[in-house]
Amino acid sequence: MREIQVGKVTDTVKEMCIKINHFLSDDMKLALNKAYEEEESALGKKILNQLEENLKIAENDMIPICQDTGMAVIFIKVGQEVHFTGGNLEDAINEGVRRGYVDGYLRKSVVNDPIIRKNTKDNTPAIIHYEIVPGDKVTITLAPKGFGSENMSRVFMLKPADGIEGVKEAVLTAVKDAGPNACPPMVVGVGVGGDFEKCAIMSKVALTRKTGEHSKIPYVKELEEELLEKINALGIGPGGLGGRKTALAVNVETYPTHIAGLPVGINICCHVNRHITEEI
Repeated sequence: MREIQVGKVTDTVKEMCIKINHFLSDDMKLALNKAYEEEESALGKKILNQLEENLKIAENDMIPICQDTGMAVIFIKVGQEVHFTGGNLEDAINEGVRRGYVDGYLRKSVVNDPIIRKNTKDNTPAIIHYEIVPGDKVTITLAPKGFGSENMSRVFMLKPADGIEGVKEAVLTAVKDAGPNACPPMVVGVGVGGDFEKCAIMSKVALTRKTGEHSKIPYVKELEEELLEKINALGIGPGGLGGRKTALAVNVETYPTHIAGLPVGINICCHVNRHITEEI
């Protein structure tokens, strides 16, 4: 049994919050560079160039890469041989978010109640998803989610007879409806299977996969490639002002489901698609 002080979790989460809100991940840098090279629209190319300049300014001057520094979404995989000491794990995670957003001077966007809407002033609580896995390590993935793109999320409860064509239509419908509101070029996360909430969670997990990495399931890989091509043929383009690069990637996750259902979750993220993973 390996003991881990929860203070280590707090410190790690704090640094992750600050880092990913100021520095674009390497996979997203590559995706944006590739999009600029392949964009055919002069206006689209100009917008992509402006986005690149903004990202460089953020990195050099330590300014957040987006004014919406998001609601902290955390996926934590805990090895079953780990024993946490020194306090409550969930409190430790939220304390890391609090310190990251307060000490890092990041915008606090969380309200304490969906109707009363009083700001918590420290961007807590986070959205936390736990998974128990073999081993004695703890893997933390942080994905701060801005709500310009989050509000474009959809869940479709399809019939089994709708099949893969129904899945494609659902994704394309969600992207068309999102249009410029998700700050394209976007990354599209898709969850197929499970149930109502499982497909939604999978679609968010899909956004944390590195762009350019495809599913190892052959038909899912083909689906990702086909959807990316069809989305980029919609003409929405960078900034929603036309062009070939509406999306940088489509990542699809699947899970077994009930004989009577075909749930599909679509979670869209803007061009920065912030995600960072650390291991303790």
